[in-house]
Amino acid sequence: MNRCNNSLHAHILIALCLALAGAGTLIAPEARAQELNEAANGGRNFPTGTLRGKFQVVNAPEILLDGQSERLAPGARIRSPQNMLMMPAAITGQNLLVNYTRDAAGLVSLVWVLSPEEAVVKRQSAEKPLLNFWPFVANSGPRDDGKTPFDQLPKYGE
Repeated sequence: MNRCNNSLHAHILIALCLALAGAGTLIAPEARAQELNEAANGGRNFPTGTLRGKFQVVNAPEILLDGQSERLAPGARIRSPQNMLMMPAAITGQNLLVNYTRDAAGLVSLVWVLSPEEAVVKRQSAEKPLLNFWPFVANSGPRDDGKTPFDQLPKYGE
């Protein structure tokens, strides 16, 4: 039983698929050229929310990050300025300027050692708190000291 009596529909569908596939191959080399140009300029793309800090491996997984004791996450990756993997034991005791991200548990999971060109660029997220909710934000704004009358307490959204 042939449900499609007219083969014209099948030919149109095939032509449309081939046209879309051809458009995809035309766009892909342009995207590849952009990636190669970024690599040629010596820059790397860092994920959103990447922080900057001074990094030192004390005794893996123990690290110092901006002078504070921290831990590397299990499976943490450290990348060199050439974007190659570095073992923590190879850089023990060295003070390095890095960009880093944290995992859901707050452990340092991805670390990129910066080249001199990357170190010049300022990170906007470096001054932001680790997590943007109550215990981790600065103590600015009105607070309840327990003696403030109810009608003078800050309202929701203030």
